[in-house]
Amino acid sequence: MWKDYISSISKDYALKPPASPAEIIQISKELNVELPKCLFELYGETNGVFDSFGCPLIWSTSQIVKDNLFFRNFGDYKDIYMPFEHLLFFSDNGCGDLFGFKILNGSIQTEDIYVWNHDDDSRTWVASSLEVFIKGWITGEITT
Repeated sequence: MWKDYISSISKDYALKPPASPAEIIQISKELNVELPKCLFELYGETNGVFDSFGCPLIWSTSQIVKDNLFFRNFGDYKDIYMPFEHLLFFSDNGCGDLFGFKILNGSIQTEDIYVWNHDDDSRTWVASSLEVFIKGWITGEITT
């Protein structure tokens, strides 16, 4: 489904081989949150989505773990930004802003996507689902 959906919007994106079950489980284990069904299914088809320059539209499973742990644990950020434990980042705009799902009471309860702005520490709703986010980012309807 995801491969067909993305290629129906643009042929300019490369999909990696599927993530292994262990790689998908590692996200939940390391970040203490269950993936939303849409992201779980996407990783079952591809371990990341990349444009023709190699920039990710959707991070790989290893990048999700690495970057989320960095933002949650980097000491200097604790003094200037609100906590990041309430977001699961899965993408970025290439200029420092990150896209993610909201974590509430330890779980992701909706498919809404938010952008974290690194300049003002705002967290703003940008899409109602991963599908809407992917289409909006590829077509330029979502900008930051």
